[in-house]
Amino acid sequence: MIARAALLAAACAGAAAAQPAAQGAAQGAARSASRWSAVVDARFAGTDGDSVAGAPVYRTLGAALDGLPVNGARRATVLIRKGRYREKLTIDRPRVTLVGEHRDSTVLTYDAAAGHATPTGGRWGTRGSYTLRIIAPDFRAERLTIENAFDYPANARKAADDPTRLRDAQATALMLDLGSDRAAFVDVRILGHQDTLFPNAGRSWFHRCVVAGSVDFIFGAGQAVFDACEIVSRDRGSRTNNGYVTAPSTPADAPHGFLFWRSRLTKEHAAMAPASVTLGRPWHPFADPDAVGSAVFVDCWMDDHVGAKGWDRMSMIDSTDTRVWWEPSSARFFEFGTRGPGAVASPTRRTLTRAQAARLTPAAVLRGWSPSPDLTPVDR
Repeated sequence: MIARAALLAAACAGAAAAQPAAQGAAQGAARSASRWSAVVDARFAGTDGDSVAGAPVYRTLGAALDGLPVNGARRATVLIRKGRYREKLTIDRPRVTLVGEHRDSTVLTYDAAAGHATPTGGRWGTRGSYTLRIIAPDFRAERLTIENAFDYPANARKAADDPTRLRDAQATALMLDLGSDRAAFVDVRILGHQDTLFPNAGRSWFHRCVVAGSVDFIFGAGQAVFDACEIVSRDRGSRTNNGYVTAPSTPADAPHGFLFWRSRLTKEHAAMAPASVTLGRPWHPFADPDAVGSAVFVDCWMDDHVGAKGWDRMSMIDSTDTRVWWEPSSARFFEFGTRGPGAVASPTRRTLTRAQAARLTPAAVLRGWSPSPDLTPVDR
């Protein structure tokens, strides 16, 4: 009897002591979660929008974005838990931050290619093939993957007369379109094959990101800085031409286009043919003569898939149905301080002087905008 009473008293005392601790833990969790405007979790079993530990939870990113205040007066920060989210989305609200729980395990994916039919008829085209499109200022993404999962290699292996083979295999993962400006990406993977990343408007900054593709996989008219990034060329199986890293269409009156700053240009695997990739070619949309592409590589390391040729020519059809060719010498294509097996000097790989390179910095391209490299903490 005495033993039972002592045991009961001890249990009651333990419960009383545990109660404040449990309340404190719950309050701490709520405080932690309340810094999120929304949480996205594919495994969530409740009703979309239900509040859990102080934040509304949704199963899809699209639903979470729809639940945000529309005016965008204050920054909205959305936590995305691990999972694959097959969604095709446009963000038109300013000041949105997407924070992934884990870079490689939080994946925004879709598989539209330019030649695919849309649900309403017609074709997506390159501009419509995106997985994620940004058309509002001050967007930020951290610690996640954005991919276009169209199976480009499988399509390329199909016979030319195969009716299922797409002629237009461009498939964009991320597009920064009219309205986007000051878009920041930190520790983000952007994956695709042809036309992976389309920074076509405003200023953007990619810090410690991975961008992978094969043909013209970083292209467009915007001003973009790739700061300490890895730029991965994917193997098309050719011994001579595995693609082009960039295809800028920088307006002639814009002083800067794409700046690759202290980044690494790598190849998908060691067996990929040497000297089979060029750094870029000049894209003139609709044969526009006022698109004078700018792509500059400063203090970058390059593997041997980049060879002596350096850059390539490109053609477009003009309004008179005439094919017009532009040579790389007509564009603003330069290097400075290139290192590694791909640092091959040649007359076609133009270099900046030290004085010119000193003026070409991320700050110069970003024009007064100083994005933060710090990652948002995530409670696992």
